[in-house]
Amino acid sequence: MNPWYSVLISLFIVIGLVLIALIGVGSIGLNSLFGVYIPYVAFAVFIIGFIWRVVEWARAPVPFKIPTTGGQGKSLPWMKHEKLDSPFTTGQVIVRMLLEVFLFRSLFRNVKGELRGGPRLTFASSKWLWLFGILFHYSFLTIVLRHLRFFTEPVPQWVQLISSLDGFFEILVPTFFLTDAAFLLAATLLFLRRVVIPQVRYISLPNDYFPLLLILGIGISGILMRQVFHVDLEKVKELAIGLAAFSPTVPKELGSVFYVHLFLVSVLAAYIPWSKIMHAAGVFMSPTRNMANNNRAVRHINPWNYPVKVHTYEEYEDDFRAKMKEVGLPVDKE
Repeated sequence: MNPWYSVLISLFIVIGLVLIALIGVGSIGLNSLFGVYIPYVAFAVFIIGFIWRVVEWARAPVPFKIPTTGGQGKSLPWMKHEKLDSPFTTGQVIVRMLLEVFLFRSLFRNVKGELRGGPRLTFASSKWLWLFGILFHYSFLTIVLRHLRFFTEPVPQWVQLISSLDGFFEILVPTFFLTDAAFLLAATLLFLRRVVIPQVRYISLPNDYFPLLLILGIGISGILMRQVFHVDLEKVKELAIGLAAFSPTVPKELGSVFYVHLFLVSVLAAYIPWSKIMHAAGVFMSPTRNMANNNRAVRHINPWNYPVKVHTYEEYEDDFRAKMKEVGLPVDKE
């Protein structure tokens, strides 16, 4: 497939989803469908799919000890042990996982290889990808936490604190949150990385572009809803609390852009368990990360092993002792 087809296919799908919501609400008046039923179905698909994927990963046997190592393992006393890059104990594995989950340590240590004049293979640091990645994920997390104010009454103080810090500079009216700008910037740069760099574009598929474009659509529609079309947030909270309490009522004052935003969020939620975004849970289930490099000290038992009936040497000798003695072969028992 031409790499550009993947971009166009993903873009057309996202545009189609936007048009579905606009036509469904603006022209047909399916407010309840897009405001209640689709979010409920998407949430159910997300929960069921998430649990199913995690259970399937947990049930998968790990026949080999395959931790990823990036340094010297525990060996002789005079050899320095790299505890984070080659963890030996469960505690070292936990520290390594925490650094991976919260700071993307392996991505931070990533290097880029290039062929330069000669040709000569050179390696250089590639921290910009780590920066975009961590900016994107923490902005996304902050936005999700901020949205909890729509589902709670009264709003927890820590949610109010996050919102206050996020809108500290009080730019525009209503306040334009810093994480909104950081989120769009990081998502855009991650998308452009796949489009601009030929090597990355060549290996990218529609399922690489689609979630990025979908997330961009969610971010853009959210900013438009807040800064341009000025959707009534009290009505949004009324719907959100109703959804959380399983007694939803759909206010008539909500505009089409809100339903576009909610529909895209619902599509993303339903899509997550079946996509690469499940790495959020998969990182905890990966044997390359959650296993200790202690092969020399602890025997790893293959979970696929099952009892096998064997024919021992003693039994073999009992069966063929006479013939073995006849041809002069030594035997343990006379």
